Amino acid sequence: MKVKLHVWRQNGPNDKGTMETYEVPNVSSDQSFLEMLDDVNLALAKDGRDVIAFDHDCREGICGMCSQVINGVPHGGQERTTVCQLHMREFEDGAEIFVEPWKARAFPVIKDLVVDRGALEKIMQAGGYTSCHTGGVADGNALPIGKDIADYSMDAAECIGCGACVASCPNSSAMLYTGAKVAQLAVLPQGKVEAHKRVMAMTEAAKEQGFGNCTNHYECQASCPKGVNVKFIAKLNREYMKALCK
Repeated sequence: MKVKLHVWRQNGPNDKGTMETYEVPNVSSDQSFLEMLDDVNLALAKDGRDVIAFDHDCREGICGMCSQVINGVPHGGQERTTVCQLHMREFEDGAEIFVEPWKARAFPVIKDLVVDRGALEKIMQAGGYTSCHTGGVADGNALPIGKDIADYSMDAAECIGCGACVASCPNSSAMLYTGAKVAQLAVLPQGKVEAHKRVMAMTEAAKEQGFGNCTNHYECQASCPKGVNVKFIAKLNREYMKALCK
């Protein structure tokens, strides 16, 4: 099969950027989207042209680095699928495909499809941890945790921090990400001690990094490759209100 790629090219955050078009012949339907981009870059390199910069690491749907907006949808729009798990058989022969980076004020473009997602790390650094005394590790059964609570926490912990929620939100909100990180600790005994401090610090960090507010569009949940639920935004709001009333 063959496809026509329209790829966003930008040399840095201060560059205007533009779309460039590439004809890609001999695409295997069994290739992943990133493998197809590898072939494009190989051809560009052989011609002495600047290759397309894009993020990738595990290529197993775990790290979330393969963040791209494909045909207007983060990660390409396949349910619970990252770009590295998206296969070319999902596209028709002769298809035109538009590929762009995450576009949000908090995610400045480094080059082409690569953005700086350090703003999410700032939120985590503000409170996405629990403090504890160093020394002997407590027995795993010392703090019994019910299965419903453990499942809830693990569902929140599925967030891989890719930023698709921000890229899909018309407000560039990071509330699904922040809510998931707050919720996964707020329901556990180890996280309750610092719960009020945590939610205030992480919410303030999100605001400082330039993320917008949630206005219930639900695009974040729809585009999340791990299916993180918007119920964690509600949990974030409840935790925030409890902290304000403390």
